Amino acid sequence: MFLDQFPAEGKQHGWIEVICGSMFSGKTEELIRRLRRAEFANQKILLFKPKTDNRFASNAVISHKGSSLDSVVIDRADDVFNIWKNERIVAFDEAQFFDAGIVEVSKKLANAGVRVLCAGLDMDFQGNGFGPMPLLMASAEYVTKVHAICVSCGNLAYISHRTVSSKEQVLVGAIEKYEPLCRACYNKANKQQK
Repeated sequence: MFLDQFPAEGKQHGWIEVICGSMFSGKTEELIRRLRRAEFANQKILLFKPKTDNRFASNAVISHKGSSLDSVVIDRADDVFNIWKNERIVAFDEAQFFDAGIVEVSKKLANAGVRVLCAGLDMDFQGNGFGPMPLLMASAEYVTKVHAICVSCGNLAYISHRTVSSKEQVLVGAIEKYEPLCRACYNKANKQQK
């Protein structure tokens, strides 16, 4: 019967939420806020971060404002299944640094009834989709784009402008290597660098 294809009423349903934007937009702060609300409701959470992100602490996710939550560092997205013990909420910070497998891992978790939260940069410093983020956003039920403020003019920032000379896509850093700029200020800065 057609109705048998739908889950039973009252049963937990999984889904994927993505929080994206430029650096200094509050992505990690928003992720931590959502996870703290879940903890307050006595929901079990599991937070992961990639080995690549070694800026602040090895066993915690820390926002630029200093908010933090304990986390587990993993090399590959599918390492989650060696650690996950049916926690109701599984979260990933700096999702752009994970391998492409994070998309399938997120889908499998959501299909198992887990609320999956992924926070990460949607674009790299050149304005291109960053790692698995475009596919994560396409697979998600909910996408929240947060914005920093352009340090040059005060408009909403569009991109993380790299202030050091390096062409590598992945260059881990913070305010010493990046600044949030709006589209107009980013285009102006790029013209001046050429």
